[in-house]
Amino acid sequence: MKRDTYKKLLEWKNDLNRQPLLLQGARQVGKTYLLKEFGQKNYKQCAYINFEETPGCKSFFALDLKPQRIIKDLSIFLEMKIEPASTLIIFDEIQECPNALTSLKYFCENAPEYHVVSAGSLLGVKLSQAKGFPVGKVHFLNLYPMSFFEFLDAVNRPLLRTMLEEVKTITPIPEPHHVQLIELLKIYLYVGGMPKPVLRYVETEDLIKVRETQDDILKAYMQDFAKHAPPVLVMRITQIWGSIPIHLGKENKRFVFTAIKKSARAREYEEAIQWLLDAELIYRVASITVPRLPLSSYGDHETFKVYLLDVGLLGAMCRLPGRVILEGDQLFIEFKGSLTENYVAQGLKAANGEVLYYWKSEKDAEVDFLLEHDGEIFPLEVKSGTSSKKKSLLVYKEKYQPRLISRTSLMNLKQDGNCCNYPLYLVGRFPISTAE
Repeated sequence: MKRDTYKKLLEWKNDLNRQPLLLQGARQVGKTYLLKEFGQKNYKQCAYINFEETPGCKSFFALDLKPQRIIKDLSIFLEMKIEPASTLIIFDEIQECPNALTSLKYFCENAPEYHVVSAGSLLGVKLSQAKGFPVGKVHFLNLYPMSFFEFLDAVNRPLLRTMLEEVKTITPIPEPHHVQLIELLKIYLYVGGMPKPVLRYVETEDLIKVRETQDDILKAYMQDFAKHAPPVLVMRITQIWGSIPIHLGKENKRFVFTAIKKSARAREYEEAIQWLLDAELIYRVASITVPRLPLSSYGDHETFKVYLLDVGLLGAMCRLPGRVILEGDQLFIEFKGSLTENYVAQGLKAANGEVLYYWKSEKDAEVDFLLEHDGEIFPLEVKSGTSSKKKSLLVYKEKYQPRLISRTSLMNLKQDGNCCNYPLYLVGRFPISTAE
């Protein structure tokens, strides 16, 4: 259950100034399931239309975009009376019907009494190409792969999740809980947060079946490239996608176009990178040389790292063997810590929903992530094991004098002076706002 997103849906339902809602997210992160479950639990009935499965429904939006007439046609088609407030109208795969997207404006302006939600695959790609989209008339909500906290719910460890959510100070987690959470985190790094592999693990605890499910998702993404991307970009998108594990497996994880092929130039691949970003299949983390507020004004978007949307899918692309879960802490240092760093990027993105940045000095110092929070910049260095070294953090500290510096590792939660250590399983809480 995507508890956090579900809560936001409830807030949307109870908002008197409610607008039609558009749920965004990569393919197979659970958008359809979540909207249907939300509708079944909170409304008398759901009026569900899937424009991919029933393309004939597009004709309901071809004549005009008057909400009352559309509601009448949908009621006849679905053989139900669609009523304000008690019926949740779900437009799924809405990218297949551009007129339905446009109609959201008129539902907002002329029929706000109807509760309308929508979702779709590769919706970000379609929206980036759409003209006349009703900006300001739609409430956007993003759905990411399941976080580690949500994974704890899925594997029936809700009390551990509650404990982590209630942490208010930088003091150690009780050691038995800490050990148990590290073991569960190992499983999460392999399984990831895509709903189907998580479900397969919960049902079978069979990592081979989990990997089969992950491979199916990766194949579906490759098919999407060929089906939905402009023909001129398909090869470049495929090349970038395939190069991500190679980049993350290097000591310097900066994305270099010549790693794709020696003659590659940035301008040739910018559109392909943007397509993957719009499809929400990757996260781009831009470099910052001068950490000042707002970070968005100081990002060097020509120097960046690329992470996959889900750490489990990254492991599948790398052909990570299931036995590494049994090999102590080896999993965290595989591929030069790329799984761990991707996990942190994924966790920070899901928790904050913001663009991510990293800091690079003019020399060799590098801090993996910078996060802007409550008017402060919080640097975070990722350690794959239990190392307490923090050379780059100390360089950053000496140069910019932040109130706090932080690292995340396998060590327990603690604070030494102005240096905080967050255990990797607590990344979703970074930074704990009460830390002083």
